[in-house]
Amino acid sequence: MLIAVMMFSFMDTTMKLLSATYPATQVTALRALSSLPLLCAYIWYRGAFRGIFNVRWGMHVFRAVLGIAMLTTFAYGLKALSLAEAYSIFFIAPALITMLSVFVLKERVVAGQWVAIVVGLVGVLVVLRPEGSGFLTLGGLAILAAAACYAVSAITARLLARTDSTESMMFWLLTLMAIGAVALAWPMWVPVRAADGATLLALALSGFFGQLAITKAFSTGKASIVAPFEYTALAWGVAIDRLLWQALPDGYTLLGAGIIIASGIYLVRRESAHKESEHP
Repeated sequence: MLIAVMMFSFMDTTMKLLSATYPATQVTALRALSSLPLLCAYIWYRGAFRGIFNVRWGMHVFRAVLGIAMLTTFAYGLKALSLAEAYSIFFIAPALITMLSVFVLKERVVAGQWVAIVVGLVGVLVVLRPEGSGFLTLGGLAILAAAACYAVSAITARLLARTDSTESMMFWLLTLMAIGAVALAWPMWVPVRAADGATLLALALSGFFGQLAITKAFSTGKASIVAPFEYTALAWGVAIDRLLWQALPDGYTLLGAGIIIASGIYLVRRESAHKESEHP
Protein backbone atom coordinates (compact mmCIF):
# COMPACT_ATOMS: atom_id res chain seq x y z
CA MET A 1 0.00 0.00 0.00
CA LEU A 2 2.88 2.36 0.70
CA ILE A 3 4.21 1.68 -2.81
CA ALA A 4 0.75 2.24 -4.28
CA VAL A 5 0.38 5.59 -2.54
CA MET A 6 3.83 6.65 -3.70
CA MET A 7 3.05 5.68 -7.30
CA PHE A 8 -0.30 7.46 -7.30
CA SER A 9 1.34 10.56 -5.81
CA PHE A 10 3.79 10.56 -8.73
CA MET A 11 0.87 10.01 -11.11
CA ASP A 12 -1.03 12.97 -9.65
CA THR A 13 2.10 15.09 -9.96
CA THR A 14 2.32 14.34 -13.68
CA MET A 15 -1.39 15.13 -14.06
CA LYS A 16 -0.86 18.48 -12.33
CA LEU A 17 2.05 19.23 -14.67
CA LEU A 18 0.02 18.25 -17.74
CA SER A 19 -3.06 20.20 -16.61
CA ALA A 20 -1.10 23.42 -17.05
CA THR A 21 -0.92 22.76 -20.82
CA TYR A 22 -3.84 20.49 -21.71
CA PRO A 23 -7.60 20.60 -20.98
CA ALA A 24 -8.77 18.49 -18.04
CA THR A 25 -10.63 16.03 -20.28
CA GLN A 26 -7.50 15.53 -22.38
CA VAL A 27 -5.45 14.85 -19.25
CA THR A 28 -7.99 12.16 -18.36
CA ALA A 29 -7.68 10.68 -21.85
CA LEU A 30 -3.89 10.69 -21.64
CA ARG A 31 -4.05 8.97 -18.24
CA ALA A 32 -6.15 6.11 -19.63
CA LEU A 33 -4.36 5.80 -22.97
CA SER A 34 -0.86 5.82 -21.50
CA SER A 35 -1.41 2.92 -19.07
CA LEU A 36 -3.66 0.79 -21.28
CA PRO A 37 -0.84 -0.93 -23.28
CA LEU A 38 0.92 -1.91 -20.05
CA LEU A 39 -2.31 -3.27 -18.60
CA CYS A 40 -3.04 -5.30 -21.75
CA ALA A 41 0.47 -6.81 -21.63
CA TYR A 42 -0.04 -7.72 -17.97
CA ILE A 43 -3.41 -9.36 -18.57
CA TRP A 44 -2.03 -11.27 -21.57
CA TYR A 45 0.95 -12.44 -19.46
CA ARG A 46 -1.45 -13.77 -16.82
CA GLY A 47 -3.61 -15.43 -19.47
CA ALA A 48 -6.63 -13.58 -18.13
CA PHE A 49 -8.14 -12.37 -21.41
CA ARG A 50 -10.36 -15.45 -21.49
CA GLY A 51 -13.92 -14.41 -20.71
CA ILE A 52 -13.02 -10.73 -20.84
CA PHE A 53 -16.23 -9.98 -22.77
CA ASN A 54 -18.46 -11.93 -20.40
CA VAL A 55 -19.13 -9.01 -18.06
CA ARG A 56 -21.94 -6.81 -16.76
CA TRP A 57 -21.70 -4.12 -19.41
CA GLY A 58 -24.05 -1.60 -17.85
CA MET A 59 -22.09 -1.51 -14.61
CA HIS A 60 -18.76 -1.20 -16.44
CA VAL A 61 -20.01 1.70 -18.57
CA PHE A 62 -21.36 3.45 -15.47
CA ARG A 63 -18.05 2.96 -13.66
CA ALA A 64 -16.15 4.35 -16.66
CA VAL A 65 -18.37 7.44 -16.69
CA LEU A 66 -17.59 7.92 -13.00
CA GLY A 67 -13.88 7.43 -13.71
CA ILE A 68 -13.89 10.09 -16.42
CA ALA A 69 -15.75 12.51 -14.17
CA MET A 70 -13.43 11.78 -11.24
CA LEU A 71 -10.15 12.24 -13.12
CA THR A 72 -11.40 15.28 -15.04
CA THR A 73 -12.59 17.13 -11.94
CA PHE A 74 -9.43 16.09 -10.07
CA ALA A 75 -7.20 17.35 -12.90
CA TYR A 76 -9.19 20.59 -12.99
CA GLY A 77 -8.84 21.04 -9.23
CA LEU A 78 -5.09 20.48 -9.41
CA LYS A 79 -4.78 23.58 -11.58
CA ALA A 80 -5.69 25.76 -8.61
CA LEU A 81 -4.75 23.69 -5.56
CA SER A 82 -1.55 22.18 -4.25
CA LEU A 83 -1.30 18.40 -3.96
CA ALA A 84 -1.56 18.62 -0.17
CA GLU A 85 -4.78 20.67 -0.36
CA ALA A 86 -6.27 18.35 -2.99
CA TYR A 87 -5.43 15.23 -0.97
CA SER A 88 -6.84 16.74 2.22
CA ILE A 89 -10.23 17.29 0.58
CA PHE A 90 -10.16 13.96 -1.27
CA PHE A 91 -9.64 12.10 2.03
CA ILE A 92 -13.39 12.53 2.68
CA ALA A 93 -13.97 9.60 0.28
CA PRO A 94 -14.07 6.86 3.02
CA ALA A 95 -16.82 8.78 4.82
CA LEU A 96 -18.79 9.11 1.59
CA ILE A 97 -18.34 5.40 0.86
CA THR A 98 -19.65 4.49 4.31
CA MET A 99 -22.65 6.77 3.85
CA LEU A 100 -23.44 5.34 0.40
CA SER A 101 -23.13 1.75 1.64
CA VAL A 102 -26.26 2.34 3.73
CA PHE A 103 -28.41 3.21 0.73
CA VAL A 104 -26.87 1.01 -1.96
CA LEU A 105 -25.46 -2.05 -0.19
CA LYS A 106 -28.02 -1.93 2.67
CA GLU A 107 -25.23 -2.12 5.23
CA ARG A 108 -25.89 -1.11 8.83
CA VAL A 109 -24.10 1.99 10.07
CA VAL A 110 -24.07 2.65 13.81
CA ALA A 111 -24.28 6.05 15.52
CA GLY A 112 -20.51 6.27 15.97
CA GLN A 113 -19.97 5.95 12.24
CA TRP A 114 -22.50 8.70 11.50
CA VAL A 115 -20.66 10.93 13.96
CA ALA A 116 -17.36 10.16 12.19
CA ILE A 117 -18.94 11.02 8.83
CA VAL A 118 -20.11 14.39 10.15
CA VAL A 119 -16.68 15.03 11.70
CA GLY A 120 -15.04 14.24 8.35
CA LEU A 121 -17.32 16.71 6.57
CA VAL A 122 -16.40 19.35 9.16
CA GLY A 123 -12.75 18.64 8.34
CA VAL A 124 -13.46 19.34 4.67
CA LEU A 125 -15.00 22.69 5.60
CA VAL A 126 -11.86 23.54 7.56
CA VAL A 127 -9.65 22.75 4.55
CA LEU A 128 -11.93 24.86 2.34
CA ARG A 129 -11.47 27.77 4.80
CA PRO A 130 -13.96 28.50 7.60
CA GLU A 131 -13.93 32.24 6.93
CA GLY A 132 -15.39 31.53 3.49
CA SER A 133 -12.56 32.65 1.24
CA GLY A 134 -11.93 29.15 -0.08
CA PHE A 135 -15.33 27.54 0.24
CA LEU A 136 -16.67 28.47 -3.17
CA THR A 137 -13.45 28.12 -5.15
CA LEU A 138 -13.97 25.95 -8.20
CA GLY A 139 -10.77 24.03 -7.48
CA GLY A 140 -11.91 22.95 -4.01
CA LEU A 141 -15.39 22.02 -5.19
CA ALA A 142 -13.91 20.09 -8.14
CA ILE A 143 -11.83 17.93 -5.78
CA LEU A 144 -14.90 17.37 -3.61
CA ALA A 145 -16.81 16.25 -6.72
CA ALA A 146 -13.91 13.91 -7.59
CA ALA A 147 -14.12 12.35 -4.12
CA ALA A 148 -17.87 11.84 -4.56
CA CYS A 149 -17.32 10.12 -7.93
CA TYR A 150 -14.63 7.92 -6.38
CA ALA A 151 -16.99 6.91 -3.57
CA VAL A 152 -19.76 5.91 -5.98
CA SER A 153 -17.20 4.05 -8.11
CA ALA A 154 -15.97 2.14 -5.06
CA ILE A 155 -19.52 1.00 -4.28
CA THR A 156 -19.98 -0.02 -7.92
CA ALA A 157 -16.72 -1.97 -7.79
CA ARG A 158 -17.98 -3.92 -4.76
CA LEU A 159 -21.08 -4.90 -6.70
CA LEU A 160 -19.09 -5.84 -9.81
CA ALA A 161 -16.61 -7.94 -7.83
CA ARG A 162 -19.41 -10.38 -7.04
CA THR A 163 -19.53 -11.54 -10.66
CA ASP A 164 -16.59 -10.11 -12.68
CA SER A 165 -12.85 -10.74 -12.40
CA THR A 166 -10.38 -8.12 -11.21
CA GLU A 167 -8.65 -8.18 -14.60
CA SER A 168 -11.87 -7.49 -16.50
CA MET A 169 -12.71 -4.64 -14.12
CA MET A 170 -9.31 -3.03 -14.64
CA PHE A 171 -9.32 -3.58 -18.42
CA TRP A 172 -12.79 -2.24 -19.15
CA LEU A 173 -12.40 0.70 -16.79
CA LEU A 174 -9.31 1.97 -18.63
CA THR A 175 -10.58 1.02 -22.10
CA LEU A 176 -13.99 2.66 -21.74
CA MET A 177 -12.44 5.67 -20.02
CA ALA A 178 -10.01 6.07 -22.90
CA ILE A 179 -12.81 5.92 -25.48
CA GLY A 180 -15.10 8.28 -23.60
CA ALA A 181 -12.41 10.78 -22.58
CA VAL A 182 -10.96 10.99 -26.11
CA ALA A 183 -14.46 11.62 -27.52
CA LEU A 184 -15.06 14.42 -24.99
CA ALA A 185 -11.61 15.97 -25.39
CA TRP A 186 -11.41 15.75 -29.20
CA PRO A 187 -13.12 19.11 -30.03
CA MET A 188 -10.55 20.94 -27.85
CA TRP A 189 -7.65 18.52 -28.35
CA VAL A 190 -4.24 20.13 -27.97
CA PRO A 191 -1.41 18.47 -29.94
CA VAL A 192 0.80 16.56 -27.54
CA ARG A 193 4.24 18.12 -27.34
CA ALA A 194 7.36 15.99 -27.72
CA ALA A 195 8.73 17.77 -24.65
CA ASP A 196 6.02 16.08 -22.56
CA GLY A 197 7.12 12.57 -23.58
CA ALA A 198 8.96 11.90 -20.31
CA THR A 199 6.01 13.16 -18.28
CA LEU A 200 3.62 10.89 -20.19
CA LEU A 201 5.93 7.91 -19.64
CA ALA A 202 6.00 8.68 -15.92
CA LEU A 203 2.20 8.94 -15.98
CA ALA A 204 1.88 5.54 -17.65
CA LEU A 205 4.31 3.73 -15.34
CA SER A 206 3.11 5.30 -12.09
CA GLY A 207 -0.56 4.71 -12.91
CA PHE A 208 0.01 1.08 -13.92
CA PHE A 209 2.25 0.06 -11.04
CA GLY A 210 0.10 1.98 -8.56
CA GLN A 211 -2.95 0.01 -9.68
CA LEU A 212 -1.08 -3.28 -9.39
CA ALA A 213 0.21 -2.42 -5.93
CA ILE A 214 -3.15 -1.34 -4.53
CA THR A 215 -4.83 -4.45 -5.95
CA LYS A 216 -2.19 -6.62 -4.32
CA ALA A 217 -2.49 -4.73 -1.03
CA PHE A 218 -6.22 -5.25 -0.66
CA SER A 219 -6.12 -8.85 -1.93
CA THR A 220 -3.51 -9.96 0.61
CA GLY A 221 -4.05 -7.68 3.62
CA LYS A 222 -6.95 -6.77 5.90
CA ALA A 223 -8.65 -3.55 4.88
CA SER A 224 -8.45 -2.18 8.44
CA ILE A 225 -4.65 -2.49 8.32
CA VAL A 226 -4.03 -1.58 4.68
CA ALA A 227 -6.45 1.29 4.07
CA PRO A 228 -5.08 3.79 6.65
CA PHE A 229 -1.77 3.82 4.78
CA GLU A 230 -3.60 5.73 2.03
CA TYR A 231 -3.18 8.81 4.20
CA THR A 232 0.59 8.80 3.68
CA ALA A 233 -0.34 10.56 0.43
CA LEU A 234 -0.43 13.78 2.44
CA ALA A 235 3.26 13.45 3.27
CA TRP A 236 4.07 12.87 -0.40
CA GLY A 237 1.90 15.82 -1.37
CA VAL A 238 3.67 18.16 1.05
CA ALA A 239 7.11 16.94 -0.07
CA ILE A 240 6.34 17.23 -3.79
CA ASP A 241 4.71 20.66 -3.35
CA ARG A 242 7.81 21.88 -1.55
CA LEU A 243 10.24 20.37 -4.07
CA LEU A 244 8.53 21.40 -7.32
CA TRP A 245 6.43 24.44 -6.45
CA GLN A 246 8.06 25.75 -3.24
CA ALA A 247 4.67 25.61 -1.53
CA LEU A 248 3.73 24.41 1.94
CA PRO A 249 0.22 23.78 3.36
CA ASP A 250 -1.13 26.34 5.83
CA GLY A 251 -2.53 25.63 9.28
CA TYR A 252 -6.13 25.25 8.08
CA THR A 253 -5.13 22.58 5.57
CA LEU A 254 -3.16 20.57 8.13
CA LEU A 255 -5.88 20.89 10.79
CA GLY A 256 -8.63 19.87 8.38
CA ALA A 257 -6.54 16.99 7.03
CA GLY A 258 -5.96 15.73 10.58
CA ILE A 259 -9.71 15.78 11.30
CA ILE A 260 -10.58 13.98 8.06
CA ILE A 261 -7.83 11.37 8.50
CA ALA A 262 -8.91 10.62 12.08
CA SER A 263 -12.53 10.10 11.01
CA GLY A 264 -11.45 7.98 8.04
CA ILE A 265 -9.25 5.67 10.14
CA TYR A 266 -12.11 5.21 12.62
CA LEU A 267 -14.55 4.33 9.83
CA VAL A 268 -12.19 1.82 8.21
CA ARG A 269 -11.40 0.06 11.48
CA ARG A 270 -15.04 0.11 12.63
CA GLU A 271 -16.20 -1.47 9.37
CA SER A 272 -13.57 -4.19 9.62
CA ALA A 273 -14.49 -4.97 13.22
CA HIS A 274 -18.15 -5.19 12.22
CA LYS A 275 -17.40 -7.65 9.42
CA GLU A 276 -15.27 -9.81 11.73
CA SER A 277 -18.09 -9.96 14.28
CA GLU A 278 -20.44 -11.17 11.55
CA HIS A 279 -17.95 -13.78 10.25
CA PRO A 280 -15.74 -14.87 13.19
